[in-house]
Amino acid sequence: MPDIFSPAALGPVSLRNRIIKSATFEGRAPRGLVTDDLIGFHRRFAAGGVGMTTLAFCAVTADGRQFAPMIQMRREAVPGLRRLTEAVHAEGAAASVQIDHAGVVANAKSTGLPALGPVKRFDAQNLRSCRMATKADLRRVVAAFGDATDVAVDSGFDAVEVHLGHDYLPSSFLSPHLNRRDDEYGGSLENRARFAREITRAVRERAKDRIAVIAKLTMDDGVRGGFWIDEAVQVARWLEADGHLDALELTMGSSPGNTMYMFRGEPPIGEFAAAMPQPRRLMVRLGGRLKLRSYEYRPLYMLDAARQIRAAVGLPLILLGGITEKAHMDTAMDEGFQFVAMGRALLREPDLVNRIQTDPSHRSLCIHCNKCVPTIFAGGTHCVLATG
Repeated sequence: MPDIFSPAALGPVSLRNRIIKSATFEGRAPRGLVTDDLIGFHRRFAAGGVGMTTLAFCAVTADGRQFAPMIQMRREAVPGLRRLTEAVHAEGAAASVQIDHAGVVANAKSTGLPALGPVKRFDAQNLRSCRMATKADLRRVVAAFGDATDVAVDSGFDAVEVHLGHDYLPSSFLSPHLNRRDDEYGGSLENRARFAREITRAVRERAKDRIAVIAKLTMDDGVRGGFWIDEAVQVARWLEADGHLDALELTMGSSPGNTMYMFRGEPPIGEFAAAMPQPRRLMVRLGGRLKLRSYEYRPLYMLDAARQIRAAVGLPLILLGGITEKAHMDTAMDEGFQFVAMGRALLREPDLVNRIQTDPSHRSLCIHCNKCVPTIFAGGTHCVLATG
């Protein structure tokens, strides 16, 4: 069993340890460009001991933003992005950037551009319809993922994470619930996976061996009639056979369909409502329990599903979900995962990795209340219990 604190190769990159700060949308780019606040956010995790920290959800196109104040991977963003990577590198950590297209959950009112989906669909969350992506749209988006990879390289990132999860645009094509197309991008699993595979190919063609390429794949979106683990196993096999990835990060849940499935624990309905403008605030208060369902939190809650992916592929895997202490990390290493990713626990204690390395018996202060999640919409993602 490898030591979680031992250096590890991730494609062409060497990480000082096997612990990754997962992408948690920061809400710290009000004008769509890097701020000092955003740099400080990631510097804390780097100084706190992670091997790599991940800048969350940078859109590959203007219509791929979930909200207008999100970073788009364009040339104007490079100077700020480079300041961020330099700050992270100065603390001894590597930097990754998550790239994506919001698809069906893009807020057209905020961005001023129509949202895209596999088919035309009304989005109750944003009270608007998304339009069906044409084949020209799909070619444009695939090319944009390639262009975003060049921006990542020029900005000094060590890795790029392609988001194929949570029912954003690439993931929505995987879902039989969301994808009702009758062309070569719909129907069979092979067809539904075509778009994701075209994206990873375009990213690798631009990345070459300059930076690592990771994909974040949903194993189970928690939606009736949606994407399930048996299909995820096959998609993981195809992604491995394509040879475009250095690692696969495993996740669960659906942003438009079942948000709490990825977090587990009680949904903070009141906090979500307070962070929303009207009429969405009233909708959340009245119907929040229908959309934001409660799932029991337990340590390593994605491990059972992830084992099925681990048994099917030899690709390096990153285990996410309920990892908060050294014993959980050791379990991941013992089960054959090469890396672990942490989110909420690091929001609570940015220096958690250093604390665990100093004292392996240290347990995270995170109580999994999920009240950090609505802070995305109100002043920047943070733990409401943290005092420093």
